[in-house]
Amino acid sequence: MNSRVGLAAAALIGLALAAGARSYTASDPPARAIRVDQAGYLVAARKLAMSVGSEGASATVLLQPSRREVLTVPLGAPVNDAQSGDTLRAIDFSAVTEPGSYTIAVKGVGESVPFRIAGDVYRDPLYLAARAFYGQRCGTAVNLGPRFKSYAHAACHLDDAQFHASSGRSGSRHASGGWHDAGDYGKYVVNSGITTGQLLWAWEWYPKVFETLSLDIPESTNHVPDLLDEIKWNLDWMSTMQDEDGGVWPKLTSERFGSFVMPEKDDGGTRYIIGTGTEPYKSSCATADFAAVFAIAARVYRPYDAAYADRAIAAARKAQTWVTAHPDVLFRNPQGVSTGEYGDRRCTDERLWAAAELFRTTGEQPFGDLAAGLAPGFHVAGTEPQSWPNVGNMGLWAYAWSTGASTALKTRVAAETAAAAREVVQRTSSAAWRHSLTDRDLVWGSNAVVANYGVLLLAANRFADDPTALGAALDNLHYLLGRNTFGLSWVTAVGAMPYRHPHHRPSGGDQNEEPWPGMLSGGPNARGGDPVMADIPATPPARRYVDDERAYSANEMAINWQSALVLLLAGVQ
Repeated sequence: MNSRVGLAAAALIGLALAAGARSYTASDPPARAIRVDQAGYLVAARKLAMSVGSEGASATVLLQPSRREVLTVPLGAPVNDAQSGDTLRAIDFSAVTEPGSYTIAVKGVGESVPFRIAGDVYRDPLYLAARAFYGQRCGTAVNLGPRFKSYAHAACHLDDAQFHASSGRSGSRHASGGWHDAGDYGKYVVNSGITTGQLLWAWEWYPKVFETLSLDIPESTNHVPDLLDEIKWNLDWMSTMQDEDGGVWPKLTSERFGSFVMPEKDDGGTRYIIGTGTEPYKSSCATADFAAVFAIAARVYRPYDAAYADRAIAAARKAQTWVTAHPDVLFRNPQGVSTGEYGDRRCTDERLWAAAELFRTTGEQPFGDLAAGLAPGFHVAGTEPQSWPNVGNMGLWAYAWSTGASTALKTRVAAETAAAAREVVQRTSSAAWRHSLTDRDLVWGSNAVVANYGVLLLAANRFADDPTALGAALDNLHYLLGRNTFGLSWVTAVGAMPYRHPHHRPSGGDQNEEPWPGMLSGGPNARGGDPVMADIPATPPARRYVDDERAYSANEMAINWQSALVLLLAGVQ
C-alpha cells in the first residue's frame, strides 16, 4: 500500500507538528499480559484470548463483577511469533456462552481487561466507527454531543476554493462540504472513491444492519437511513470536483499542511482545486473512481430520491465518457504542493471498477463489454486486498454481481475469490496472533490492510456461504480491537485500553484529554516514515508502532481505513 504523502509533505507535516502539536510521554497504562478483544465476543462464535509469555498452566474465566469462576481451561502450547517477537499461549474459552461481562486470569501472569459476551458486542463499535465520518465533516459546525459533549467545532472552510494554476482554470468555485480526509484538512477524490464506494457497499450488503442504526447526525429525523445521509454529505462535495466536460480534479487542499489547530482555525493557507498541471488537467484515476461511486449511488438512492439518483447516473456517465477519451492521465503533486498526493501508477483498475458499476446499475451491455475487456488484467488473490491504489477486486466483484455478466468471467471471479479466501483463512489460523497480515503488509495503514482482508473474506461469503471465512474475518476484528501485540484497541473510545494519541488535528487542537471517538489507527508500519518512528529501536516488524500524535506514519486515521472497518463491523453483526 502506498503512503499518501511524499517526502516533502512529510517534512512539512513535521514543521506543522513542531508549530502546534501536543506530544506525549509513555505515561499510558502498560498492556495486560492477557490480550482479548476489548469490545467482546459473540455468543456463538469461537472465543480465543492470548497470554503473552510461556508461564502459567491454566486460565480462569471470571464473571464480573462477582468474580465467580465460570470456566478453567489449560493454556495452549507456547508459540513463537516471528513478526512480533512474542511468545504466545492461546486460551480457548468458546464454551462460555452466557451473556455478561468477564475477565480472564492466569495465575502468576495477570488478568485481562473486562470484555463482554453478547449478541450485540459490535453494535456500539459500528456506531462509533460510522459516526466518525460525521466528525470529519467539512463546511459545517460539528457537535458529537450529548454522549461526547465537548467534541465540537465551528463551521470551517466555508470559502472553498480557488482554482490552482495546475487546474487549467482561474477564479473560484464553491466546493465546501465533504469529509476531511485524515488527520489533516485536505479533501481528495481518489481516497473518497474507495471510501464512499465501500460505505455504499456496506449498505447494499447489510441493509438490515443500517436501517435501524441511528448515527445521531443532524439528518437523523428524515426518512433516509443515517448511513446514506452521511455518505451523501461527501457525494455532494465530490460532485463539485467534476468539470463541465465530465473530468474530475483530484483534490482540494492548501499547498501545505496546517498546524494542529481546529478546522475553523486552519492555517494551511488558501485552499485550491488542484489538477495535473497540463491538459486535460483532470485525472483518469479520480474521474474513474467518481464514475464508479456515482453509479453505485444511482441505484442505492433511487428508493429515497429518484431525482438525485438521476443526477448521480448522469454524472457517472459523463465521467465515464471523459475517462474513455483520457484513460491514462496520471496525477503527481504540482510544483509547490506538498499535501497528500494519492498518486497512482495506473488507472486501469479504476476504469474496470467504473465500467462494472455502470453495468451493474444500468444493465447496458457496452459497459459490461468494457469491464469484461479490462478484467483479464486483474485477479483476486489472497495477498492483494483492495486499497485506494488497487480497486481491481472491487471491479471484478461488481461485474460478477451484475445481471447479464458473462458466465465464464463470473465463474472465474467466484473461483478466485473462494481460493483467495481459503488462503487467507489458512494464513490467519496459523498466525500466532490470528490475523491475516503477511510481512509485506506491515506498512503505512496496516490496520486498514487487516480490515480489507476482512472485507475480502466477507465478499467470498457473498458468493457462497463459508463459516470459515466469517471466522477469519472475526479474527481480524479481534486483532484490531485488542488481541494484538500491544494490547490496544486500535479504535478510539472502544474497549478499556484504546489507543489515545492519534495523528488527528481536531484531537490535538481541542481541549479534550481523550481523542475524538471511533477512529481506526494506521497501526504497525515496518517501513517507518516519520521522525518518531525513525527513533524506535530495531524491533520485529509488527512492533514498529508507537501511540504518539507525532507518529503520522503509524498513528494517523484516514477515511478509507474507516470505511473498511465499518464494512467489517457490519458483516459480523
